[in-house]
Amino acid sequence: MTTPASKPPKKAWPAIVIVLITVALLVFVIVLIDRSPRTDDAYAYADTIDVVPEVNGRIVELAVHDNQAVKQGDLLFQIDPRPYQDALTRGKASLVALNRQIELTQRSVNAQQYNAESVRAAVESARAAAAQATDTLNRTAPLLRNGYVSADDVDRLRTTQRATQAQLSAAQLQAQQAAAAVSGVDALVAQRAVIEAEISIAELNLEFSTVRAPFDGRVVSLKTSTGQFASALKPVFTLIDTRHWYVVANFRETELKGVRTGTPATVYLMSDTGQRFRGEVDSVSYGVSPDEGGFAPPGGLPRIQRSLNWVHVSQRFPVKIRVDNPNPELFRIGTSAVAVLYPGHGGDAQRN
Repeated sequence: MTTPASKPPKKAWPAIVIVLITVALLVFVIVLIDRSPRTDDAYAYADTIDVVPEVNGRIVELAVHDNQAVKQGDLLFQIDPRPYQDALTRGKASLVALNRQIELTQRSVNAQQYNAESVRAAVESARAAAAQATDTLNRTAPLLRNGYVSADDVDRLRTTQRATQAQLSAAQLQAQQAAAAVSGVDALVAQRAVIEAEISIAELNLEFSTVRAPFDGRVVSLKTSTGQFASALKPVFTLIDTRHWYVVANFRETELKGVRTGTPATVYLMSDTGQRFRGEVDSVSYGVSPDEGGFAPPGGLPRIQRSLNWVHVSQRFPVKIRVDNPNPELFRIGTSAVAVLYPGHGGDAQRN
């Protein structure tokens, strides 16, 4: 006798349907995660600078307070400008005095040059007189044998010739002395260049005594007040660059296929999960510090801790995501975040 095939009880059908739906949802989630990697190992980030004065001095005005938002060009603090203003005034006064000294010295130099030129003219006159006396003696001396001139005449001509030669030698010596006496203003002009350089430094130091915001940002870590002595190149506080906000998300190396600069992303902060922000990948890290020892490259490579040491866990690499239109009241450096990437999608892709 043939036994009919057994059928599942009617009560088993709901359980089977639930299992099938669960499996389908699980497959859908796996595919979705594979196509759109997600991580909650992320945090908000922005670039920062240490605000340091470039000159020493006492802070006479502190125009900001801790956690204050500032705009580019806003006054941050003022260092006592009086020493630098005095140095600038002193430098300008020294330049005026030196210019006057150069003018007076130039007049003296001009007079020395005129005297040297006059003496050179006297040398030329003495040389001409000596030459004439020598020529006259040379023409007259042969006439003495024929009795055309007397010996006294020749003696007088020789005396005149010797006198003119002596006058020429004296004039040449005076010309050398006059030329040696001519000074110059080159040293004073060089000194003027030094003073002008000191004035430029004083103007720069006076400008440095006023410290202004180099960009839109937010003041943090302010732990000083008016009256504090500020030392050059020592930070007074930190300024966050709020013009650009990022989310740094650590993704497994197996999820980075297709992720590159410009890959669309969606991020949200744990402080307010109701607000979603679009962005795109700014860069993908090309190095992290290994945890297993061995060769560790020097420098500040990121350290990302692996959670399971007894099994081989995929390494995580930081992905820097630039956020579009961030909420300035919500974003803080270090805030926990969640990031979702959409490899293979364009910038206009629909992101949920």
